[in-house]
Amino acid sequence: QVQLIESGGGSVQAGESLRLSCAASGGVFSIYAMGWFRQAPGKEREFVAAISSSGGRTGYADSVKGRFTISRDNAKNTVYLQMNSLKPEDTDVYYCAAVRVLGDAYYVTKSTYNYWGQGTQVTVSS
Repeated sequence: QVQLIESGGGSVQAGESLRLSCAASGGVFSIYAMGWFRQAPGKEREFVAAISSSGGRTGYADSVKGRFTISRDNAKNTVYLQMNSLKPEDTDVYYCAAVRVLGDAYYVTKSTYNYWGQGTQVTVSS
């Protein structure tokens, strides 16, 4: 059973940056593909970014491509989401997710993931 704990959320002005962290415990982190999703009240949880178990493959939603960077440190059991040039429309609760894998792919579909963190709020004001 993998536990995921997000941190790093907060309130910033448009154009500023934040770095989210997701610390994993309870499993062998290096065999899990990881993802970040976000959700606003009353809306579906949507894909933001994903990274393969080795960190060698990454994918992004079009809305964040070029502004957000996902990375991982398997020695620290942590995945990160560096968010630059934040916009008010990036305001959401951000969730970290994990799925145990055999290969080195990343996954963009939320139903693929079977472990989720509790979420961290990101608020961007104009």
